[in-house]
Amino acid sequence: MGDRQAEAAVATAPDLDSAKRRQILDGARRVFFERGFEAASMDAITRAAGVSKATIYAYFPSKEDLIVALVTIEKREQAERFALPSDDQRPLAEVLTELGTRTILAMARPDAVQRLRLVVGLAPRMPEIGRAFFEDGPQFSTRRLGDYFERLVREGRLTAADPYRAARQFLDLCLADTSRAIIFGMDPTVTADEAAAHARMATETFLRAYPATDPASRG
Repeated sequence: MGDRQAEAAVATAPDLDSAKRRQILDGARRVFFERGFEAASMDAITRAAGVSKATIYAYFPSKEDLIVALVTIEKREQAERFALPSDDQRPLAEVLTELGTRTILAMARPDAVQRLRLVVGLAPRMPEIGRAFFEDGPQFSTRRLGDYFERLVREGRLTAADPYRAARQFLDLCLADTSRAIIFGMDPTVTADEAAAHARMATETFLRAYPATDPASRG
């Protein structure tokens, strides 16, 4: 399935925001997470969703179209929850530690772990899946954080020649351990205290490389 088909799975299905479409996606999510993509069948998805096969095919012509839509939409919704402060005057270290903690805990959630493992397994054979996941998830979050860092640079609260590279590096510092655990099949579960401690260390490392130019904002 090519890029145009992948886009069509999201853009041309009837009544994109309908309850029926969400019902189908909920059923597909359960089946894909329980069985994996290869073992999942449209019959199983039909039963899990509680709809007819004709209804599923009216929205998604193939299993590939369905997984593209599911991954794209879920990653976009997750990225939209990547909240950044609009006018936060707290010390920058405090803001980044809080953001890092939330990001680590979100990535370690069981549904996020299942989704990433599913995508990693599919990406070599279906690169559009990996592309959709990356663009609507990690890349989206990096852009938003980069925009925030760019504003901090203008305000004199951060020294960074390339705010978007700095954003990638901050997220990598926060998420590298969790990502490795997920990819290699280990348990990535962390407590809130563990996530906060890791985020605090990541923030301290980051701010040594990209110091605040206003001493009051260093925390």
